[in-house]
Amino acid sequence: MTIKENLQHIKSTLPEHVKLVAVSKTKPISDLLEAYNAGQRIFGENKIQEMAAKYEELPKDIEWHMIGHVQRNKVKFMASFVHLIHGVDSLKLLQEINKQALKHDRIINCLLQIKIASEDSKFGIHPNNVSEIIQSEEFSELKNIKVVGVMGMATFTNNNSQVEKEFKLLKSTFDDLEILKKENYDLKTISMGMSGDYQLAIKCGSNMVRVGSSIFGARNYINS
Repeated sequence: MTIKENLQHIKSTLPEHVKLVAVSKTKPISDLLEAYNAGQRIFGENKIQEMAAKYEELPKDIEWHMIGHVQRNKVKFMASFVHLIHGVDSLKLLQEINKQALKHDRIINCLLQIKIASEDSKFGIHPNNVSEIIQSEEFSELKNIKVVGVMGMATFTNNNSQVEKEFKLLKSTFDDLEILKKENYDLKTISMGMSGDYQLAIKCGSNMVRVGSSIFGARNYINS
């Protein structure tokens, strides 16, 4: 199947309220253009400099989502154009995003990455520590970011019951945090679910899924 056919198939399975992020990391411009010409406007990358290079070459109505782990010293490379940063896992990172957004007179939308997986390799804030960050004075001072939701990555396993349990943990964390309201904080988005488990994620409450290989095929990591 072509990229266009893959996109059409996936979109036909998504409820209307669920946004599709086409994960285009390691893929050439030609593949992204094929998806763009098929109507896709939200693309996700996991390396800031690769995303910045693609931004320069592609149409400017694309929403660029940074879905990978973010190093603070690289935020400046995407601050002028990034639409949503998924993997925000510390107050220090929020402060750096705020600093760089201010330089461009922008407000950058962010998702808090919650640690829901049992794997030590997964990044994220422990669910019990999130409200402490949100209610801190330091957070209130951040006028150029807006936390609009949460993101989580389940354990890489074939055990669907474990994945479901982790997805439900993210949804319950979202529900607990949603009641907090601040000028720079208004939760709307739950970003969870990838090619292999997005349908389960939607059943557990996701309204944003990150799908790559089911759209573009297997990734080429030789040059990444």
